[in-house]
Amino acid sequence: MSAHILTFPTPLLPPPPPLPIAGHALFLDLDGTLAPFADRPDAVGTDPRRTDILARLGVRFEQRLAVVSGRTLAEVTALTEGVVVAAAGVHGLQRRTSWGDEVAFRTDPRLEEARVVFAALAGAQAGLLVEDKGVSVALHYRLAPAAQDAVRDAARRLETATGLVLQEGDHVAELRTAGPDKGDAVDAFLGEAPFAGARPIFVGDDVTDEDGFKAAAAAGGFGVLVGAARTTAATYRLDNVPQVLDWLEAAALDGAA
Repeated sequence: MSAHILTFPTPLLPPPPPLPIAGHALFLDLDGTLAPFADRPDAVGTDPRRTDILARLGVRFEQRLAVVSGRTLAEVTALTEGVVVAAAGVHGLQRRTSWGDEVAFRTDPRLEEARVVFAALAGAQAGLLVEDKGVSVALHYRLAPAAQDAVRDAARRLETATGLVLQEGDHVAELRTAGPDKGDAVDAFLGEAPFAGARPIFVGDDVTDEDGFKAAAAAGGFGVLVGAARTTAATYRLDNVPQVLDWLEAAALDGAA
């Protein structure tokens, strides 16, 4: 008798309602959410519309607004042109409070082994790009998609050998120091003014954002997935970055003169 494999359809999530402001806090991923992906991380630049939306939302939310990204805090600041103070970088390993204090984990010395292996892979395969974030190191294969299996296999072997934490994202494998994730960053913000007591909304596109969706739901809020439908802890979904910006802008401009 042949075995029957049960399959379940991917849930189809509805678009979110108009963005609620009163009593809520807003947490936003950056790449793939506020900004479209580029072939190279350093090819993503500032955008006047995005900056204006974030500045207006900061006022409307009374600064209960934070960017929670895989990028470093320095990159988050540059790409948002400094209009968002509260931020978490490198998936939660770096964090800046709403009053500007920074908290960061020390670099795990075992990352050096990952740097050496990733550099060797990038040297042997055109299109691979190493990104060193200090507390993590990532190997991007967006320009070399055929290398996906080799990159992921090498990253998983390094995770086993070193005890570093592997995070696989959109065309990237990243090994990081053990420590807080995006959900932990949300929880930390919710324990501080001006976020304390607010219901969190987390918007993100990648599997690394699932921790943020779960933290938001656990605190009485919700998540918004950006991109193709998949199994997720988010409650709502938007198709792409333009839809995210349209949704945020509607709230940012609501009541504006």
